Amino acid sequence: MQLIAIDWLIIVSFLALSLAIGFAVAKRSGKNTTEYFLSGRSMPWWMLGMSMVATTFSTDTPNLVTDLVRQKGVANNWQWWAFLITGMLTVFVYAKLWRRSKVLTDMEFYELRYSGKAASFLRGFRALYLGLAFNVLAMSAVTLAAIKIGQVMFNFHPITIVVVAGLVTVIFSALGGFRGVIITDCILFVTAIGGALIAAYFALSHPAVGSFDNLISHPNVVDKLQLIPTLEDRELFITVLIIPIAVQWWSVWYPGSEPGGGGYVAQRMLAAKDEKHAIGATFFFNVTHYALRPWPWILVALASLIVYPDLNSLREAFPNITENKIGHDLGYPAMLTHVPAGWLGLIMASLIAAYMSTISTHLNWGASYVVHDCYHRFFRPKASDRELIWISRLVTVGLMIFAALIALSIQNAKQVFDLIILFGAGTGLIFLLRWFWWRINAWAELVAMIGSGFISLILINILPDAHDLSYLRIPISVALTTVLWITTMYLTPATSEAKLRSFYTLIKPAGPGWNAVLKRSQTTGQPLEPSNDRQSITYGIICTFLGTLMVYTALFATGYAIYQHYITASILLSITLICALLIFFLWPKVAITETVIE
Repeated sequence: MQLIAIDWLIIVSFLALSLAIGFAVAKRSGKNTTEYFLSGRSMPWWMLGMSMVATTFSTDTPNLVTDLVRQKGVANNWQWWAFLITGMLTVFVYAKLWRRSKVLTDMEFYELRYSGKAASFLRGFRALYLGLAFNVLAMSAVTLAAIKIGQVMFNFHPITIVVVAGLVTVIFSALGGFRGVIITDCILFVTAIGGALIAAYFALSHPAVGSFDNLISHPNVVDKLQLIPTLEDRELFITVLIIPIAVQWWSVWYPGSEPGGGGYVAQRMLAAKDEKHAIGATFFFNVTHYALRPWPWILVALASLIVYPDLNSLREAFPNITENKIGHDLGYPAMLTHVPAGWLGLIMASLIAAYMSTISTHLNWGASYVVHDCYHRFFRPKASDRELIWISRLVTVGLMIFAALIALSIQNAKQVFDLIILFGAGTGLIFLLRWFWWRINAWAELVAMIGSGFISLILINILPDAHDLSYLRIPISVALTTVLWITTMYLTPATSEAKLRSFYTLIKPAGPGWNAVLKRSQTTGQPLEPSNDRQSITYGIICTFLGTLMVYTALFATGYAIYQHYITASILLSITLICALLIFFLWPKVAITETVIE
């Protein structure tokens, strides 16, 4: 690829701006850990929402979508589209609960909700488990995508790409903290969306593609256009639609799509000005993430099936790519090599933006776990804010190094996606219920987390990917893990009454799951005040259904319009608008009980 002067100017200016933001906010971010990890809990919904979108738009995301589409068609995206349901549930039910908790990280929640040494151990162990192991895996997938893009477009060596790609990101992340991440994400959001649209335009302009008509009628593409799997392909129907919709969305932990909210999504809810801004941010994120962003990537993936119909064609076109990096996910960066000079700088800036937004978030989020929930909580409880900030910056650098090393050894993003999905299978239900059922305790969560990991390892060996029944791994893991944690819950002591009372007083969760605690409080002379959130939960569930339907119909309306099925697209768009209006009128009934939480 040949970059002309304007391309380099765009790229260099973009990197310089990112560094400048990091330096500009470094002093304020370094004041204390609340500023460094939550920007003082002062962020508006639109900035947080844009940041969530930018974070989930990483360099591996279009590659992953391309991999899914090229192998089994557009309908294969239901593997991640199904997570919309838990996203909407987080918007209308859990966002305000997180904001009320006032915790600095979602790991701190464990000692807010549970009691005893089990709660402390769970907080520390899970912080390392997620902040180091899973977090580094996620970053390695993003870095792997950067390696593939750099190799395809510039023939750079993987180590060169890792060093260059990570250096700027780790500098502004370490200096600017969460505030720097959020401000930069807003710029990255616009850049990444614009770049994806430009990439789709030039993919459709390729001489072998030519037009929408040729794209959707081409023999390499026709059998890939189905939006919803049918029973004609029984395995696809079960694996990418039935299991995700029936089981996966509520039972599986995945970064950015945690049942009940968590991870960097929870971090942004906790950083919001108030509950209203937390809800607005997560709503904006879910609509944009699922309804607006997928189609530019899908169009590039479909076009790539015409230009590079199989892996051999990719090998022949890019002979310098190392063999262990050859996969269908190369289709996306391969199509970018056809973007003309002058536009290429914008495309590269968008890819750099996608990389930086995700990595910077994971670095700050992971550092918050390691420093706040491990180092500060267990080793240096009296550490000064200055010490904690410097340790956070060192941890940020260390996380980047580990992620780069793993990225050099894996082949494609789908490997990491499948591994994380399977390891988190069975834990989701406990994350949904722990807010509303007093009997869930720390031992149940600990056993669920460890048990799902061991069960997953066994199932990977018994039912490997090539096995005809490999699609049963998630349902089996969910069933066994659920039985395991429920049994553990009843065999171990309940959370202390004092802890249950303090949690209920702070969060005010509604529903029958806390009736036993309320009844017991009547005998103490200090009865707990019943929650007034019951109506809010009811309307929240209704809005969850409407929001999910709204986003899916918007997604499919766009698809059918692209496929030139205009009547179907119009009907779906009408349903989208009706759902949006109903949510607008019901929004006030999702009771915002507190406006500002200090």
